[in-house]
Amino acid sequence: MNGGSWKDFRQGLADGVPICLGYIAVSFAFGIEASKIGMTTFQAAMTSLLNVTSAGQFSALEIIAKNGSFIELAILQFIINLRYMLMSCALSQKLNSGVGTLHRMGISYGVTDEIFALSVMKKGRLYPLYSYGLIVVSVFGWVFGTVLGAYSGQILPQRLISCLGLAIYGMFIAIIIPDTRTSRAVMAVVLSAMGLSTVFTYAPVLKDYVSSGFRIIIITVVVAAVAAVVAPRKDEEQAPEKAKGGEG
Repeated sequence: MNGGSWKDFRQGLADGVPICLGYIAVSFAFGIEASKIGMTTFQAAMTSLLNVTSAGQFSALEIIAKNGSFIELAILQFIINLRYMLMSCALSQKLNSGVGTLHRMGISYGVTDEIFALSVMKKGRLYPLYSYGLIVVSVFGWVFGTVLGAYSGQILPQRLISCLGLAIYGMFIAIIIPDTRTSRAVMAVVLSAMGLSTVFTYAPVLKDYVSSGFRIIIITVVVAAVAAVVAPRKDEEQAPEKAKGGEG
């Protein structure tokens, strides 16, 4: 059976519990931020359900708050979430050739960094029902945390909401600090992005004529392109990751 068995689905549910718990914490911060810009609990929940991407959703909040254009929002999401296309291509190699397009589309909906990591590490073929198990429990945590955060943002005191809003900055710091301590290239990328962001924020002409959304787009593309040319990943650095990919 190309789709797998219910045993695979139950295994996916079990394996996805740690992701679910982590997502609740992160999406709670998103819910708080969404509430701060005036989004309702339902709107915030639907945003999480239809996107399932932390970086994309957080970056979109500023554009939404400032009534940015749909084109600006679409380009930003395309660039930030471009990596999921590569992840989906990698996962397709672990699927049986008989797995149909609908199953592949269903799996692609839930391709996140964490779900991708678990799927790639799984030995043998990847069955759709296993992926669905991962997706169901993980997305539940993501949406549930968003609802809790958005609802809390509407009933809690403003001072407490401001404090909770700092959680997102703590999350990003926790993500980048470990890598900056072990890689000069990552450190350079982070510092360059911070420097360019400062320039776009305070430079007289740029701050008036470049919107926040396009500012993120420009900085992301420029810094990533320069890093790819100046400090490309070498084959020996990629070899261990290929070895972790398991069979398939």
